[in-house]
Amino acid sequence: MRFTAFIFPLLALGAGGYFGYHLQNGDHGLEARADLDRRTNVLEGELAGLREVRLRIERDVALLEPESLDPDMLDERARAILNLAHPDDLVMMKRRAPDPTGPLVKR
Repeated sequence: MRFTAFIFPLLALGAGGYFGYHLQNGDHGLEARADLDRRTNVLEGELAGLREVRLRIERDVALLEPESLDPDMLDERARAILNLAHPDDLVMMKRRAPDPTGPLVKR
C-alpha cells in the first residue's frame, strides 16, 4: 500500500485525539464544568447564609425605626454598644474553653 493512503486516517485520528483531549481537559471541558458546578454549590450556600444575615439585620433595623421603636431593643443595643449594665441586671459570664496548649506555651 502506498503511504498516501494512510495520511487521511492519521490526520483524522490526530484531530480526534486533539479534540477529545480538550473536551476532557480544556478551559471549557468536562473537568472545568465539574469545577464550576462545585463552586456554584459553595457560592449558593454562602448566598443563603448572607440572605439570612440580611433578613436578621433588616428585622433589627425595623425594630429601631421611629414609628415602631421597641424600647427593649433600644435599651439592649445601647447597653451593648456602651458596654454598660443596669445595677439591677443579672450578668452571666460565659466561661471560655481551656486552651489546650496552656498559657506558658509559645505560639
